Amino acid sequence: MNKFAVIDIGSNSVRLMFVANGKVLYKRLNTTRLGEGIAKTPRLKREAIERSAKVVADFYAQAKDEGAEAVFAFATAAVRTAENGADFTENVKSRCELHVEVVSGETEAELGVLGALGDKDGAVIDLGGASCELVVKEKNVLVYKKSVDIGVVRLKDKCGRDKRSIANAAKTAAQAYGQTPVIKNVTAIGGTATTLAALALGLEKYDSEQVTGTEISAEEMQRTADRLLNMPVEEIAVLPCMPKGRADVLAGGAMLFAVLMQELGIEKLTVSDKDNLEGYAVKKGLL
Repeated sequence: MNKFAVIDIGSNSVRLMFVANGKVLYKRLNTTRLGEGIAKTPRLKREAIERSAKVVADFYAQAKDEGAEAVFAFATAAVRTAENGADFTENVKSRCELHVEVVSGETEAELGVLGALGDKDGAVIDLGGASCELVVKEKNVLVYKKSVDIGVVRLKDKCGRDKRSIANAAKTAAQAYGQTPVIKNVTAIGGTATTLAALALGLEKYDSEQVTGTEISAEEMQRTADRLLNMPVEEIAVLPCMPKGRADVLAGGAMLFAVLMQELGIEKLTVSDKDNLEGYAVKKGLL
């Protein structure tokens, strides 16, 4: 059996995907908040580096214990934008035999499209902890791709849970995308999108198959954002399907989605659990 693993090192979470014989067997997640404070400082915090690198090494060990022939890892916005991003990759290397590839914003956008859309046309919004990618594909060609330095962790650091501040930051982000092609058939990926889909479905237990294909209208997204911003974080944290470490950033993420949808003329989003993890695996020939 051909077994491989891919580790996605994001600004909010570290994720492991295990692949066998060209099929995804499972995904695991640990919220480490590597990008903590990234909106206020250009450097990763030492404690964030330590806890995140440890989780990466633990995931690497788990994958090897389960028979992975090779383990691949890639890091996104927090590492690529930090002045001391190399400190993180070196910390990982000191803990395990793993090379971490730091991908550019454009590559991150391409990976998200590859994982979410495959060979289909459409648009993808990939909202992460420290960046948000928008990609449009027409006739199997990427006609637009841009990564903007805004995400749920940056929003929390910069705006807290202040609705007006979040909305203003979201509008600025929407303007940063500039002139875009007509955006239709939009797929949303990332932990914020999948969590919002699980909430919309009222799931008691997260189910990737049910989440994938869930549609959220612009009006519903705005209602959800308003509701979450009016709820204490402690109440959000105990909602069903709420991943640990997501409660304090979810409301800001919902508001960011709502504003982007309004500003970019997007009537609805279709959520996908398949994202840049699958995209990276496809790029490496694992799927």
